[in-house]
Amino acid sequence: MSDKITHVDQAGNPQMVDVSKKIVSQRKAVARCRVWLGPEVLAHLNDGEITTKKGPVFQTAIIAGTMGAKKTSELIPFCHPVGLDNCKIEIRVTDEDAIVVCTAVVEAKTGVEMEALTGASVAALTIYDMCKALSHDIVIKELRLIKKTGGKSDFNYSDYA
Repeated sequence: MSDKITHVDQAGNPQMVDVSKKIVSQRKAVARCRVWLGPEVLAHLNDGEITTKKGPVFQTAIIAGTMGAKKTSELIPFCHPVGLDNCKIEIRVTDEDAIVVCTAVVEAKTGVEMEALTGASVAALTIYDMCKALSHDIVIKELRLIKKTGGKSDFNYSDYA
């Protein structure tokens, strides 16, 4: 990993990275977030979905995560606005966790790691919001980049399952 901080100029001022000379290529990023639900919330799990008074939790989280990924540049100051070519949110439940995986794809001069991370985190926050009436013990944990391809370097977290 480079020790150069790219979002600071030589005078120490914040800056957006200049991507004008980069080559357009397909960029893909996958991010994962774990949401510990606990027994009170999991007691409401039925056929892979939790339904609360607010509606179907995971279906709503998928929509919210996709919307969040699309608005990343409005939330993170130096993210370049990108028109995502695809964004997919998947949610599966393990023994105590909801595992949120966001995959973002674009053909552009810049990557979509932040879009994937934002999508996964907004989906996780939506799960929390929709389930908090069932329990406030929910824990959003372990948001991380799992994989990225395209651009000058690829990354793959080997423990991804």
